[in-house]
Amino acid sequence: MGIIRTDKWLEEEFDRPTKICEKLLPAFKGQTAPKIYNQLTDFGMYRASRRTKEIFNSMKENMVWEVAEGIFQAYRKKWGGPDIPIYLFPIGQDRSLFSRQDEKVKGGVSYPDKMFLFLSNSLTTKEIEALFIHEYHHICRLNMQSKRFEEYTLLDSIIIEGLAEYAVLVHCGRNYLADWCTMYSDSELEDLWDKYLQDHLNLKKSDRKHDDLLFGSGRIPKLLGYAAGFKIVENYYKANSYSTKISFSLPAKKYLSAENNFTKKGRKK
Repeated sequence: MGIIRTDKWLEEEFDRPTKICEKLLPAFKGQTAPKIYNQLTDFGMYRASRRTKEIFNSMKENMVWEVAEGIFQAYRKKWGGPDIPIYLFPIGQDRSLFSRQDEKVKGGVSYPDKMFLFLSNSLTTKEIEALFIHEYHHICRLNMQSKRFEEYTLLDSIIIEGLAEYAVLVHCGRNYLADWCTMYSDSELEDLWDKYLQDHLNLKKSDRKHDDLLFGSGRIPKLLGYAAGFKIVENYYKANSYSTKISFSLPAKKYLSAENNFTKKGRKK
């Protein structure tokens, strides 16, 4: 499968993204095209405008679909990952977890059997690679875990985000990490872990508070779960050797065991 030629879809129906989402119905069984579109816009999919049309045209000129296919084939071979469909679309300008300041440059969302990447026209090949690594690591881990996606807990979600971005650090370098990796100091994360996260690690994905704690909401700091996840994983690998393939299957609770982990403080109280 690999990269789906969504550029052809966009050429035909750019101004009607809900129409484009009708082509995704087989991949989202039981859902409607408007529901699929609303779901994808939460993670960065474009809304039709002159600016997003410019992004699309630039993506075509820069042969982004071909670039992404090369990245996919390289990492699928390196990691022994699954052959899944990958859909590329222009990025919207209202939200992205991988943004630089207020400029929306890239975003993505992964499911066990498919991936979506939302891109701007200012990305280098290395930045596209970094986003791909993050999302494809999710897919590889989801496919190596014994529990179903719906059974994931807040701890599972925190660790899967931290692992995905740690893979970016390993394969692309610190310059390509998302801003949320350094959003809070270690001491801030210790306090925030104690205050918000440590007593809710078993919350299931279906619980509304799960996403509030992972993404941030109201008084809960922005992207707290993501930031905590990266720091936990980073601390773990200060004390343990790293293997990308092993990181796909290691249980989430294992990452809380590092002796220098800031979560130790909270768990001893």
